[in-house]
Amino acid sequence: MGVSEKTRQIIIAGVSHTGGGWGAKMTEDGVSATIAMNDGDTHNSPVELMETKYPLVVERYGLVPDSGGAGRWRGGLGCERVVRPLCELRLTSHIDRSQYAPWGLFGGGDALPNRLAVRRGGVVKDDFANAKVFTMPVRQGDAVLLRGGGGGGFGDPLDRPAEMVCEDVYQGYVSLEAARALYGVVIEPEDCTIDRTATEALRARLRRQAEAGSAA
Repeated sequence: MGVSEKTRQIIIAGVSHTGGGWGAKMTEDGVSATIAMNDGDTHNSPVELMETKYPLVVERYGLVPDSGGAGRWRGGLGCERVVRPLCELRLTSHIDRSQYAPWGLFGGGDALPNRLAVRRGGVVKDDFANAKVFTMPVRQGDAVLLRGGGGGGFGDPLDRPAEMVCEDVYQGYVSLEAARALYGVVIEPEDCTIDRTATEALRARLRRQAEAGSAA
């Protein structure tokens, strides 16, 4: 059965409302995978429904690790969809904040920005000059990657309790590498336990480096 021209134009629009992360607060982490209240008429449609309604295969739909800004309170995570069309379509994008990341406050880290990418022939291209006003044909076999940005962190990441960082790693919100580099927490990958001695030494060194940098 053929696909109408109208359907070809709206297919990607039907999956483009991808939740982003909310910024951290003064007393708690930011919420993950949110859609602004002024988009209340949009829906978080199940993957199975989208694949039944449109000629699409959703290869991935989930949270993006390390997309929230590091901080005493961590920013919320954004969602990512990887969608592969089963026929030729036209992708039209209206995405803000793909170049400038949401910023952190009071020592909190920046989050990852929104992202639009196209995978063609196994090569991922995302160096588009302007994702807000963008259109291109998408062929069968290509894939479109849509990522909602995360939220900025609040406060110094080195002040986040090591147990909370360990739980973030266990849940898949923060990678082992980010736990060490941004939070100064050394976690054993085999059993996801904290190396207390190594963590204390690393955090002390990172604090000295930060003090030296601010003094300079």
